[in-house]
Amino acid sequence: MSKPTAMQGLPLLLVLALSAYSHAQDLPAVFDQVAASVAEVRVEQLVVTGTTDKQTAIITSQGSGVVVSADGKVITVAHLVQSADTITVHTASGEEIPAKVIASEPAADVALLQLERVPRGATPATLGNSDEVRTGQQVFIVGAPYSLHPTVTVGHISGRRHPQPPFGPFQPAEMFQTDAGMHHGSSGAPLFNMQGQVIGIATRVVTSHGHYEGLGFAVTSATARTLLLERRSLWTGVECYWLSGGLAQALNLPQSAGLLVQRIASHSPGSRLGLQAGTAAAVVGEDKFILGGDVILAMQGISLAEERGYERARAALAALGDGETLHFTVLRVGKQIELRAPVTR
Repeated sequence: MSKPTAMQGLPLLLVLALSAYSHAQDLPAVFDQVAASVAEVRVEQLVVTGTTDKQTAIITSQGSGVVVSADGKVITVAHLVQSADTITVHTASGEEIPAKVIASEPAADVALLQLERVPRGATPATLGNSDEVRTGQQVFIVGAPYSLHPTVTVGHISGRRHPQPPFGPFQPAEMFQTDAGMHHGSSGAPLFNMQGQVIGIATRVVTSHGHYEGLGFAVTSATARTLLLERRSLWTGVECYWLSGGLAQALNLPQSAGLLVQRIASHSPGSRLGLQAGTAAAVVGEDKFILGGDVILAMQGISLAEERGYERARAALAALGDGETLHFTVLRVGKQIELRAPVTR
């Protein structure tokens, strides 16, 4: 077999160069196709401050989302909207539309909103098959960091990860690691492949200095589809902090694990249950949380201290229909009490 010459290698190099040039040229066209589906999500929360005078304050937050259906459903991140009292979606066409949470899974950090009305000219994005995504593949994010909507950042899939979620016993959500830039307000932004399909939802960055360092994570579209569109995880409106180990012992829990209630959205299932939120900020190591609220010990009769108890309890909540009973066991001021309320989806 003859040895290839330098001239014989040129056609392959030319093809590779043209392919890279083609991808670069395709991005503006693909962006034009998907930009109308991306939105900014703004929320307000009424929180109680102080343990004696019960003063209140309004906290405002901002993130991103993507319209995924013709009737106005928007996927975003749970940490932005889980305990929000009001949610307003700012569309690419400049409309400001109220929205409500209709499904949420905090442990995977994904949530589904329903817009009060369908926005003008909003072409829904297509959820792609994240199982087919390969490491090294070029991707881009369209979001609203610092309310700069829309903003495009470009990068690659750096890896496929299963990081430990906030709630220890929950099955870890599958995530993509990417070097496409994420900044404050990028949470909830869609991660697109070069065909303009949503393959992930930007959720968080890993940083040691408080700013973006090239380590961003996005929940895969397969995870979001399963938990929000197929299984439809129940939104409780309750933001919680997972207690286990020495911290659970220090707070005198009667079992090895539970959920410390942080904040509760008004007019939510958690509010109708009569759950009480925390009032006193605390810091343990690098973790910040709010003390003084109820500790959820069991949901639908399933103890959170059991093996995969949280995951099983969330599945039981997802199976509830309208009019069925929501049932939590909580620890309040050292006493266990039972809370019940009808489900209204």
